[in-house]
Amino acid sequence: MNIVCIGGGPAGLYFALLMKKQNPKHEVTVLERNRPDDTFGWGVVFSDQTLGNLEKADYPTYDQIRRAFHHWDDIEIHFKGQVIRSGGHGFVGIGRKKLLNILQDRCLELGVNLIFQTEVTDDEVVAREYRADLVVAADGIHSRVRRKYESTFKPDIDVRKCRFVWLGTHQRFPAFTFAFERTEWGWFQAHAYQFDAETSTFIVETPEVVWQRAGLDRMSQEEGIAFCERLFAKYLGGHKLMSNARHLRGSAIWIKFSRVVCESWVHWSGRVPVVLMGDAAHTAHFSIGSGTKLALEDAIELARTFERIGDTLAHLKEVLEEYQRVRRVEVLKLQNAARNSTEWFENVERYSHFEAPQFAYSLLTRSQRVSHENLRLRDKKYLEGYEAWLAERTGLPKKPIPPMLLPFRLRGLTLKNRVVVSPMAMYSAKDGLVNDFHLVHLGARALGGAALVFTEMTAPSPDGRITPGCAGLWSEAHMRAYKRIVDFVHEHTDAKIALQLGHAGPKGSTQVGWEAQDEPLPEGNWPLLAPSPIPYGPNNQVPREMTREDMERVKADFVKAALWGIEAGFDWLELHCAHGYLLSAFICPLTNHRTDAYGGSLENRMRYPLEVFKALREVWPAHLPISVRISAHDWAPGGNTPDDAVEIARMFKEAGCDLIDVSSGQTTRLARPVYGRMYQTPFADRIRNEVGIATMAVGAIYEADHVNSIIAAGRADLCAIARPHLADPHWTLNQVARLGYTEIEWPKQYLSGKAQLERNLARAQAERAEELAIRGV
Repeated sequence: MNIVCIGGGPAGLYFALLMKKQNPKHEVTVLERNRPDDTFGWGVVFSDQTLGNLEKADYPTYDQIRRAFHHWDDIEIHFKGQVIRSGGHGFVGIGRKKLLNILQDRCLELGVNLIFQTEVTDDEVVAREYRADLVVAADGIHSRVRRKYESTFKPDIDVRKCRFVWLGTHQRFPAFTFAFERTEWGWFQAHAYQFDAETSTFIVETPEVVWQRAGLDRMSQEEGIAFCERLFAKYLGGHKLMSNARHLRGSAIWIKFSRVVCESWVHWSGRVPVVLMGDAAHTAHFSIGSGTKLALEDAIELARTFERIGDTLAHLKEVLEEYQRVRRVEVLKLQNAARNSTEWFENVERYSHFEAPQFAYSLLTRSQRVSHENLRLRDKKYLEGYEAWLAERTGLPKKPIPPMLLPFRLRGLTLKNRVVVSPMAMYSAKDGLVNDFHLVHLGARALGGAALVFTEMTAPSPDGRITPGCAGLWSEAHMRAYKRIVDFVHEHTDAKIALQLGHAGPKGSTQVGWEAQDEPLPEGNWPLLAPSPIPYGPNNQVPREMTREDMERVKADFVKAALWGIEAGFDWLELHCAHGYLLSAFICPLTNHRTDAYGGSLENRMRYPLEVFKALREVWPAHLPISVRISAHDWAPGGNTPDDAVEIARMFKEAGCDLIDVSSGQTTRLARPVYGRMYQTPFADRIRNEVGIATMAVGAIYEADHVNSIIAAGRADLCAIARPHLADPHWTLNQVARLGYTEIEWPKQYLSGKAQLERNLARAQAERAEELAIRGV
């Protein structure tokens, strides 16, 4: 084949050499606008894992990179006068110019045609000139080719909030260094790492609003660099900061990161396909050191796909489709991690109230790719030291304890650990009365190690139920049915039990969950109430718009239910204001179209939910907590966003709320959530650390490692676990045993089971270690 690569960066050069190596008969040409010794960056970073990929793909280039790189294991975080050091991270740095020269030399050795100082303005002209069978557009973040075929590639470009400048210095750093400095204008951070014997990269980053307040937008290049030298003087050891972007004037050296995602990576221009690679196809923030990694791994994947399927014209379409299918998934995973990292650095102010040890842990785990147990593998001494520090902060002895087992106090209630059994509808009540099923269901989970067990959403009136099988609390009989369960939990376990109250509103009178969920009953439907006459779906009833009299009645029903809850002995009360139910329907602009004082602005839409909450807070015992569950994101155009969620949480806090239970979605059938591990935790994190209120994280949290990471990083105070508790009522006890931690209370009736489980797990671990030793791993 004849292959033309537009762009002589890492992606284009590496793909060219790999294809020429695989089949010397290929004619491969690389066209680059700059000279071979030009470069506008400093050092680039790879992980040890990426280096391993390079070793397998082409040993000669790997060997040259290995000889040239600077390796380090440690990360140092400088914050509030303290230095926190964590090891085992395994990175290498190499000068960008050196890397390009290594790739250029290998290309020439293999017979790749390198043409420099050639500006490509039209890929079709180039394809004709070189009789190309394939054009690889590796022309960078501002790709002309991507722009030309925008209708095919469908790029989504998100320009982020920080300004950063890429500088160099002769100061040498013993570890990958993050340095944070507070100024009168706000926080600045430096990302610094050594990439050869004499030189380090030194990136200075700050939110654009801080950059403007400091006047950097009005400074010359020299003045801006001098500003950075003064600000970070104590880290520079008298060395200057250097720029190799002298072609840029004034503040133009300060740039904003653009996140690029493309829906498609392949365009067919007549018979010649054009495929995107590297920054032309995708970008990932420099804070996880991944841009060059992604580019090189793109090249490896496409070359391997040609090798596996076939490198003839007959295989071209299949190869490109397979490359896009496989590679897009891997890239999106890394981009999700990079997004988390980007947002963390954009919001340093949010975490600036942390003490240095927790701030450092939050930074290390910011992407959610590095977890609590992953840190233990990297640096056990560091992690156990942090666990002991965290334990001491909660009043326990200073020794390592899994963060999920730290106690938590709210008002006069102390929970033994941070694990919560999330509210889950069981659809098994009769006329709202809970029964033996609920006793066994909730009782088993209270015995299973969680600190707090929630009832399912419990309706304060018959017409407030979601389905005929939903629980209610509107009479003495309902109270006594619940009291039986509460008494069991209090007598036989050390868990606490919470009552969640909610009114279904427009989502009521539907079939139970294992029938046609969210669809109306075949017969016997009851009238529905909502802030506006908007049905939840095309088949659902049109609810009646609530009058002021309706609001007073429903509020009174909530208060009566709370009073019954007090009599039943519940330890905690939660008001359900999420998922499109009645109070959520008031908050969501997609379901509240009122024109009176209860619709319009967020303040107006919150008016009735706050009225109900305040009425509950007034009657609920002062020594016991009340939480509120909210949908922090409607995931639909025109709906509430995480920005709104912060204000919603702030209003509930001002009304006396103790904790926000942070869920999302389910407010409209138009919602398109972006799922993933712990996908709602960032919302809990933001609310906790911006509003200053305790939060509970929920959603795709299913391992002890998730809980430990969330709690240790200060992203939430509690973690609600739902479906894992359906599969395993003793989820907490089993997960802690799998951590190898034995100092946890089990029900005395189950102690022999604890001993056997711990023995079996220890035996399995020993067998696994022996197997790895035999294999030499």
